Amino acid sequence: MTASPRPFRFGVQAKTASSRREWIELAKKAEDLGFSTLTIPDHFDGQLAPSIALQAAADATTDLRVGALVWCNDYRHPVVFANEMASLDLLSDGRLELGIGAGWMKSDYDAAGMQYDRPGIRIDRMVESVHILKGLFADGAYSFDGEHYTITDLDLQPKPLQKPHPPFLMGGGGPRFLRLAGKHANIVGVNPNLHAGVIDANTASDATAERYAEKLSWVRDGAGDRFDDIELNVRVFVVMFTDDRQGTAEMLAPGMGMSADDALQSPLALVGDSSSMIEDLVARRETYGFSYIGVGPDEMEKFAPVVAELAGT
Repeated sequence: MTASPRPFRFGVQAKTASSRREWIELAKKAEDLGFSTLTIPDHFDGQLAPSIALQAAADATTDLRVGALVWCNDYRHPVVFANEMASLDLLSDGRLELGIGAGWMKSDYDAAGMQYDRPGIRIDRMVESVHILKGLFADGAYSFDGEHYTITDLDLQPKPLQKPHPPFLMGGGGPRFLRLAGKHANIVGVNPNLHAGVIDANTASDATAERYAEKLSWVRDGAGDRFDDIELNVRVFVVMFTDDRQGTAEMLAPGMGMSADDALQSPLALVGDSSSMIEDLVARRETYGFSYIGVGPDEMEKFAPVVAELAGT
């Protein structure tokens, strides 16, 4: 989508481990295999606490970047979150990618007894938090008087190591969110729309190539002249290595709620051998601009040849 495409880089998203040793080995392996980043989700469904797990991963590695896909704004007051993120950036030697979202998984809110407001209110709160985070990361005292948060003459310490702040990754799937992400974020994670609060049939129908082309138009609308400065991220949820690309797609398609051809074209799926996956990723970068690709830990080793071929190109 840009005159000079961004080089590829790759992330691994993991959520838990049975021991410190297992988690540390996963982080080291990701770095050794050429992955740029280790990320973690932010839910209450049996996972490690993101910031603590990411600091442990940073301590065990040298260059691996760390972040969440994504921290849920509603789970933390922005002052607490800013202090946590600045500390994580400082103690990781400036390797934080600050992923933030408005929150979507209704079961989290229900289990924790939190108010699950309509999407517009959750997004409004998150936008206020983004302003507050950037303000508190800057030098000097900062004040903010918004509808949801009020900050008064706070010079939060420490400041993050990365200047003017760690890169913000905003991840979402709806038109308003993606326009705001285009306006405010350094990295935009483009996802299916999860406005229902659950993963259901509508999630798959929102993951077609046609829908993703529309989503990128929303990012572009919000970004305006800064669109070429944004890194575009997609988390690939279906990675299937096979010599029978078409047959595997036909098997997967009913579960994805789309045709086999649509499944092969969806940015959320990679099906085939390493060569076909490389071709698909290069084509998708040309079509959508996606250069920052995430996969799960179970695919990490099999996916390493793709990383070796494309990372940095």
